[in-house]
Amino acid sequence: MLGQRAAPSCLVGRPGSPREARGEEAVVQPMALFPAFAGAAEPGETPASGSEGSRRELDWLSNPSFCTEDALKLHQRTAKASDPTPERSQFISRSPSRSELSGGSDTNEDLKKSTKKKKGKKKKHHHHKKRKKKAREESSNSESDLDSECMRDKPRGSDTNHEREAATLKLEDITSNVATDRFVWLEDIQALTAETFRKDNKPDPANWEYKSLYRGDIARYKRKGDSCLGIDLKKQCITWESSMVEKKQSPKRPERYFTKNSVKLLSTDGIPVYSKSQTSSGSSTFIPVSQLDSNAPTTTTCVNPLGIYDPLTTLWLQGKGPPEHETLKQQASQETSGNINSILMAKVEEYNRMVRENPRDVHTWMEFVSFQDEIMRGPSPYAIKEGEQEIRRKSFKLILEKKLAILERAIESNPNDVDLKLAKLKLCTEFWEPSTLIKEWQKLVFLHPNNPVLWQKYLLFCQSQFSTFSVSKVHSLYGKCLSTLAAVQDGSMVSHPILPGTEEAMLAIFLQQCHFLRQAGHSEKAVSLFQALVDFTFFKPDSVKDLPTRGQVEFFEPFWDSGEPRFGEKGAKGWKSWMHQQEKGGWIITNKPDDDEEDVDEDQEIKDKTLPKWQIWLDIEFYRETRHWLPWRPDKTKKQTEEDCEDPERQVLFDDLGPSLIRLSSPDLQFQLLYSFLQFLGIPCGCSLFPSNLYIAMDENNIFDTGQSERPLTSFDLLLSGVNSIGHMDTMTRGRQHIGHSKEGEEFIQNVFHLILPLFSGKEKSNLSVCWLQYEISKVGQCLQAKNKKKLKSQGKKSKKLAKNLLKASENRNNLSLWKLYAYLEWLLGNTEDARKVFDTALCLAGTEGMRNTQLCNLSLLYASLEVELLESLEETVMSRAVHILTKLAESGPYVPYPGQVLSVNILKARKAYEHALQDYLNESPVFNWDQASSSNQLVSLVGCYALFQYLTVGIDAAVLVCRHISEKLKGSASRKFESIGENLGIHNFPTALEAVTLMHTNLLRYHMKVSIYPLNPLREALTEALKLYPSNQSLWRSYIQIQSKSHNASKARRFFDSVTRSAKSLEPWLFAIQAEEMRKKLVENVQRVDVGEIYSTIPETGLTNRIKALFEHAIQSENGAHCPLLWRMYLNFLFSLEDKERSKGLFYKALQNCPWAKVLYMDAIEYFPDQLQETLDLMTEKELRVRVPIEELELLLED
Repeated sequence: MLGQRAAPSCLVGRPGSPREARGEEAVVQPMALFPAFAGAAEPGETPASGSEGSRRELDWLSNPSFCTEDALKLHQRTAKASDPTPERSQFISRSPSRSELSGGSDTNEDLKKSTKKKKGKKKKHHHHKKRKKKAREESSNSESDLDSECMRDKPRGSDTNHEREAATLKLEDITSNVATDRFVWLEDIQALTAETFRKDNKPDPANWEYKSLYRGDIARYKRKGDSCLGIDLKKQCITWESSMVEKKQSPKRPERYFTKNSVKLLSTDGIPVYSKSQTSSGSSTFIPVSQLDSNAPTTTTCVNPLGIYDPLTTLWLQGKGPPEHETLKQQASQETSGNINSILMAKVEEYNRMVRENPRDVHTWMEFVSFQDEIMRGPSPYAIKEGEQEIRRKSFKLILEKKLAILERAIESNPNDVDLKLAKLKLCTEFWEPSTLIKEWQKLVFLHPNNPVLWQKYLLFCQSQFSTFSVSKVHSLYGKCLSTLAAVQDGSMVSHPILPGTEEAMLAIFLQQCHFLRQAGHSEKAVSLFQALVDFTFFKPDSVKDLPTRGQVEFFEPFWDSGEPRFGEKGAKGWKSWMHQQEKGGWIITNKPDDDEEDVDEDQEIKDKTLPKWQIWLDIEFYRETRHWLPWRPDKTKKQTEEDCEDPERQVLFDDLGPSLIRLSSPDLQFQLLYSFLQFLGIPCGCSLFPSNLYIAMDENNIFDTGQSERPLTSFDLLLSGVNSIGHMDTMTRGRQHIGHSKEGEEFIQNVFHLILPLFSGKEKSNLSVCWLQYEISKVGQCLQAKNKKKLKSQGKKSKKLAKNLLKASENRNNLSLWKLYAYLEWLLGNTEDARKVFDTALCLAGTEGMRNTQLCNLSLLYASLEVELLESLEETVMSRAVHILTKLAESGPYVPYPGQVLSVNILKARKAYEHALQDYLNESPVFNWDQASSSNQLVSLVGCYALFQYLTVGIDAAVLVCRHISEKLKGSASRKFESIGENLGIHNFPTALEAVTLMHTNLLRYHMKVSIYPLNPLREALTEALKLYPSNQSLWRSYIQIQSKSHNASKARRFFDSVTRSAKSLEPWLFAIQAEEMRKKLVENVQRVDVGEIYSTIPETGLTNRIKALFEHAIQSENGAHCPLLWRMYLNFLFSLEDKERSKGLFYKALQNCPWAKVLYMDAIEYFPDQLQETLDLMTEKELRVRVPIEELELLLED
């Protein structure tokens, strides 16, 4: 049903009416606003003529008493005054005049009758449809023309008879139209009342087809007010006003700093702000902001009649330009914005001039390449359009292409420079496919086979390409690299001379290869490489020393394949003895089988078959990794052959070792090799890896272990943190579960020491003995930390037996370092009185050397520190045993055991002696004839004793003053003289003297804060100053995050971490920053007690998860972090702790793209995603990683 009052131009009916289909056009008449009332007069008056009449007739528009009935009567009068000539076209045309509506007031009944007739004639209508349609078209075309002419030509005020006839004709025509057509124009109906409607009985098929009515056919109502109908219960009244009158708009969320618009805003240049000259009254505390006077009267002009335009707009409307001072201001602002562009352009021109004048300057070329990043951070100085600036600013590919073009120009000028070619290859990683990159690397290595740095980068590139990676490929590449460099070292490669530092780089590459094999699971090959090179270096026959490296390897191969015991195996005598005996005719080895060899503590591999399959596989794999890291050799006493080996991978052939054997002529590098092998076996010897391969080998999560944090004065780091030793491979959640090695491993280590100790004498032999005893002490410390009393008892007996055996040797009876470790071992085992006896005995043996003996200083310092940690309060310090020890050291006389008290005179004398000793030492006074090699070690020991003495006798401030004074001296010219503590040991990467003094300083502060109340700020400042100088010191970082975990505010630590990570290239700041945030996250979770359901907001911290993710993402994008397995393991473990399995799985595959050789990553993935056990094992097999338990063997074991 459609019943409405339409506007004059509305059509009653549905779109697409027959009239529209016929294509009829409406005739538009020129008329006034309401043409029907153009000549109307007031009721009872004659129609007015002229302008006065028309003006009076239109007065109804402003008449407040206007009503509809009067308008209809006035409309009828106007119709009488119109032309009486009837024209049909006026009733058919689409836009008829208003006068046609006046005579149709009595047509309602006719309209109803016509609709009834229409139903009766429905059948006939179909037969005459074509004929009627044609007649209507002819009549409408002719009548519309006549109608338009009559409307123009007929004057007003014609005969009323003609009007009546015209009205009659109109009614008849309308009736006929209604009878014949289904659609009628409302303008054709003259009786326009509120009851006018038409009933449409034709069914609408859309109502059957769709679920609801068309939304355009449904009436809409605007709700007035938002309350229910009736009286509001709260206000006791009806409220029609809505609380939200206007439409509520969706609030726009504030943009974060990382959105596109915010980043764009940050990259724009800032506007310089300056304040006007200050008044004479003094400096104000704020910058005044100029404000416009809102009360000032606005001037109105003909151009600005309302006074709303500013002066510049008014001038523009007048056709004038801005005044001169405004022009100057605009020019100044343009100059300010263009200053940066001009500076950048000047720098570009300067770089172009420098590389043009001196194209051989590689450093300038590299600076020019780095300068492109600075250009792209701001608007481009070359851009013309604003849009072009934005495109250039955001285009990462553009800057890469620009850098590539600069590097190509640089390489043209310097075709032999390797650094430029390496920079080009690094850039091309973004453009080229891996296969193309490998070919370019091969070309570069072929052109520069004598460059060890290039080889290292090439090996790392091939090692980290997941698509082309396999263990055998990379292992053969290491052999090719070392054999090529060995040929260069021998001089057999005449075309390329040897570069400085080649021998040291060869050792670094060899160590990198061994750790690569260990991480890939091939422990047997890694141990065999070390065995072969140690035998090749320290047991070389004199007859082959003059031969080139390849010739020596050819003589070494028969010894390796002869079946004789190798280095570290029982009964081994070395290559030299074997060669000497072979020249005499050989020997027959008769090894007696050991009685206790059969009762090896064989544990069951499968302890619980009810566990899940993946967990059983992990347990067996870890068990075999722990026990089977030694190469398998057939036991001739048991008549074994090579075919008896159950796992062929445990046998190592000479072809896997020969190409990697190198010749080390430097004694320092020979000792570095030996100490690296001991560290590889898990023996602490104070040695660190080369910086080039440290982070690649870092894969264990023990760098954050505080160890004996409750003993800050006497705890010292024994193990190489972050690097797994052989035989220990565990997941992140399991951690290390074994102390030491298996029985075979411990026997192997004992054989190693028994074989190498006779080769050395003096200081070297003493250092090796110290390393052996430190290994035993480290196992005791692990037992204490694990609280394994049974293991502690047995391990204590073994360690004490070893210490006594070492001290029984004639060359070790006066070795104070061994005495110190033996006493410390007794102290750890809880035998305090026995330890004091050992300490007193050692001090009596030292004689009267006093502070001139470095070992005596170290012994006294450890003894005094242990005694200080036993004190219950600081009130007993002055008369304590520790003060007696340090006083006797300063007196340089024979040691007397502690009598129970210390005289004040002796304390004053000792203080003066310490002051003079330090002053003479720093002034290089020849009072003491100290060995220059151990000078820095002596200084550190002396500073430690004096600082502890001042702490016990005066206080913490005096001790801190000593450490600060020495640190300031060492930061100056003296620091050049004390390069390394480990200089006397001949090994690398020992902490410098300043670093060691700072560590003592911080440990003393930590102890004082533990036993007394002391502010945190001095310790924090000391650590931050030290870490700025030594950002890779793990001990300092551990202390720093430990004190920061007690702080409520993390902003200082975050700013410090951010500054260090920006300036330092080492990875430790990233790792410890992540660890600090994770510690804070655990603290927040513990306080909130989410699992209990209670949440306390005592630590309002949000966004920690996202902050940790951002730190991980930044760390893995760094040069050292991208290929660090430990960092990827930490990131994977963190995501898994968030229970985000999909993202964790994606991160695992991303980690494999960078570290495909790390077996621990695959082991972690099996623990995190147990349902993908088979898929992960297949991937490990494809990449040739060591899988000790194939899935088929596991199924057989489970069936048994």
